[in-house]
Amino acid sequence: MRKLFLPLFFIAISYNALLAQVTDPEITSWIINPGGQVGYNNIPSNCQLVQYATNNVYVSCTCVPGYSIGPWNNPNVAQNQNFVYKITRHPQQQTGAKTAVGMGHIGVLINGVSLFNVYDGYWWDSTANNWSSTPGPTHHTWNRNALMYEYPSFDNCIGHPQQQGEYHHHVSPKCLYDQTDSTHHSPLIGYAFDGYPIYGAYGYASATSATSGIKRLKSSYVLTTSTTRLNGPPVNATYPLGNLCEDFVYTNGAGDLDASNGRYCVTPEYSSGTYAYFMTLDASLNPTFPYTFYGSYYGVVQAGNTGPASGQNTITETVTTYTPPTVGVDELKNQTLDFLVFPNPTNTMLHIFIQPIYSNDFTIELYDMMGRKIISRTNVHPTITESLDVSQVAAGNYVLKIFNTQFSSTKKITIGE
Repeated sequence: MRKLFLPLFFIAISYNALLAQVTDPEITSWIINPGGQVGYNNIPSNCQLVQYATNNVYVSCTCVPGYSIGPWNNPNVAQNQNFVYKITRHPQQQTGAKTAVGMGHIGVLINGVSLFNVYDGYWWDSTANNWSSTPGPTHHTWNRNALMYEYPSFDNCIGHPQQQGEYHHHVSPKCLYDQTDSTHHSPLIGYAFDGYPIYGAYGYASATSATSGIKRLKSSYVLTTSTTRLNGPPVNATYPLGNLCEDFVYTNGAGDLDASNGRYCVTPEYSSGTYAYFMTLDASLNPTFPYTFYGSYYGVVQAGNTGPASGQNTITETVTTYTPPTVGVDELKNQTLDFLVFPNPTNTMLHIFIQPIYSNDFTIELYDMMGRKIISRTNVHPTITESLDVSQVAAGNYVLKIFNTQFSSTKKITIGE
């Protein structure tokens, strides 16, 4: 894997350079490929181009991230999708008939990877008394939960490609950001097709105050205790509760979020307040239903973002190409690799956290005092905690080395005390 540039808010740039740039998060938050960087199967990675006009942002992307993906346990192969997604810059609440969150992609992550909904595409045909994937009514009574039925085919980043090669996530994309960080508001990780932002699981304790502390925001969907499904499959060992989306019932007040899995609140990027969706996790960081937004979009969805041709928007207005500020040679020389190692000493797990930096794809190596390599880990990324099991390593002092083609740093580690 080659290096990639992380989001612009990770880059140390001068005050004057910052003033020269637009600061709207729907424009600046995308991970833009600066040229030539590739991901899976040598496909250009992340977002290729971000263009904007007064009312819209257009994101051109391949649907392949910059970090390593695969293998997945299905026959599909990730392919370049050549998408052009259209995101409104001025989202508005839909006060009339709301747009259902349909099949396929429902939003796009900041690295250009598609976000899918909770369904896996199969619904219960009560006439045939079996599952069907045949297109039918826009809403089925009983739909299969993608996490329950497709999880075995996910890769280590909790994603996989569908039949046309569109790599995507149904749940929180753990390789995109550090979802173990419970002390900060989760980062902005994408946008829904109604233009509202998508965040990880942690937000401000109070929806109206950025100084109210941090909490894990909980879904308000509760698993039913019913032992039957009207006109649906039986509740048994083959179809246990939780395997179907409709086994979960929205219960107002049971959590922090509304029926669409969002809320109106302040966020780091929207200090005056915005509606936002959240990717929900439990205390053990397992995805919790409905995982992302669900049921219907909160806002107005523009034409071109849903249906068979969605993701293939044609730009018909005058646009400006967003050019992110870059780090020059002199600035590169002044960059340092800052990382945390904890606990130290340890005799069980060693956790490594690389602080935000524009570089990527690091290697971690642990050496004993004789210079022998004990542990090696590749494709390590900033802001995502990497954990090493050192419970079988002999007690003593060791050297931890973290490096890639641009940086190298070491720290002394003590094991067994």
